[in-house]
Amino acid sequence: MDTLSVLKGAALVRVSDGQTVSLFEDCESSKPILLLVWPQLGDFDPLEYAWWIERDRTQLESANIQVRAVGIGDRTAGEKFCHYTGFPAKHLHIDPTASIHQQLNLYKGLTATLPGTTPQQDGYLNLLLMCMGIGSPGTLKEVFRGYTGDKNAPQLIADDEVVKATPLPALKGDVFKAAGGKGFQRPFELATLRLRNMAEVLGSWKTYVPDAAYLTQRGATFLIDTDGKIAYEWRDSGILGFAENMSNPLSFLANYIPTYRSTPAEKVLTR
Repeated sequence: MDTLSVLKGAALVRVSDGQTVSLFEDCESSKPILLLVWPQLGDFDPLEYAWWIERDRTQLESANIQVRAVGIGDRTAGEKFCHYTGFPAKHLHIDPTASIHQQLNLYKGLTATLPGTTPQQDGYLNLLLMCMGIGSPGTLKEVFRGYTGDKNAPQLIADDEVVKATPLPALKGDVFKAAGGKGFQRPFELATLRLRNMAEVLGSWKTYVPDAAYLTQRGATFLIDTDGKIAYEWRDSGILGFAENMSNPLSFLANYIPTYRSTPAEKVLTR
């Protein structure tokens, strides 16, 4: 089956009401659909991707872009994810066994096994290796970018915003201005947001990750235009590789949202 047929044929549990429905339920054919196929909901990637979606939700809605997502987990994981990220539960579906990922032939990540181990134990081992960059190209480079800053990326934390990222004390956004300026991603800014996500997941690990067998499974992004065809797609090749342009993961929507064509310093901070 081709990609579009798999997506249109998928019926999965919707987090908001537990009903099994099409991924395109309630979508209008006259508007573009941004469909996000996410890894395990406790993974770095969907947590960060959802942050970008919520950050720019007003612009997405103004451009009539409908956002739908499916992630690996159960409904409880989905509810926890939505409560933390703000992603609408009515627009999130869950796939406990990564069936749609397999049908789409998405990257499974490392699949090494050891004698006498369970799939869950193998999942932890392979995740650790991928976090070290093994079988996960670009991961270490992306981790370092979170610490060193990125002048090609927009500012992520407003000067008056307070960020709580355990074990760090609460930090006000203007701290990052002192570290590097403003109008772009400053040193440690992205790393702080990732630390906050990590603290959230580790504090509720069993909820976010009901089955560790799928820890390494990667996801994808699909944009379906009003003609019903896939206008853009990106298939993840590793951890923290959920976008073609990690400096601005939604920049592929520049034809719909003109501000994404601006330089980082010209962009208006919306969060």
